[in-house]
This record gives sequence, structure tokens and C-alpha cells, in this order.
Amino acid sequence: LLAFTLGVKQLVVGVNKMDSTEPPYSEPRFEEIKKEVSSYIKKIGYNPAAVAFVPISGWHGDNMLEPSSNMSWFKGWAVERKEGKADGKTLIDALDAILPPARPTDKPLRLP
Repeated sequence: LLAFTLGVKQLVVGVNKMDSTEPPYSEPRFEEIKKEVSSYIKKIGYNPAAVAFVPISGWHGDNMLEPSSNMSWFKGWAVERKEGKADGKTLIDALDAILPPARPTDKPLRLP
């Protein structure tokens, strides 16, 4: 809610601690979390189709920089937005797919 209020237009959701699910690296648990977070961000005002959801394990480095063999069920994320589509498999891909905001440097100083 705070991010939306401050004008953050793009989101990336990293579902961490996938190594701690029961069973480890559980696809149903990832889908459950994705569904819950999608409904929440939709209520706030974000479009869930424009948000990348990536299952990760920060402790083991799974899906952070390279696709993980522990989550072979994860085929990748895809987002659709006005500027076009983007897809990838890892968290770094999702962060690289964020579009930089327009900065009107030719205009006078404006503060949010």
C-alpha cells in the first residue's frame, strides 16, 4: 500500500524460503502464496498480470542468478504491460526487466 501511494508503478515479488516449505521447493505452496499476494495487490491497485512472481531460496541461491534444478517445475515468469511483454526465469531477470521511469530533466524542480 505504501509503495503504491508513493508512486511505485512496477513490482517484482520474490517468494523466498522455498527450501523451507513442506515438502521442500513445493509448487502448490508457491501457487498458494502467489494467489494470496495477487489478490492483495489487486485490491491496492496493481495489475497482477504485470507483476513477476519468482520462487527463490536466498540461502541456497536458487533462482537468484541462475535457474535452479530444485524447482524444475518453475517454467519462468511473464509480465504484460502497456510497453510490451517481458519474461525470464530468475530474480535478476525480473529486476533487469523493470523499465526505468521517465525523468523530465528539462522541467523545473518538482518534489513528490
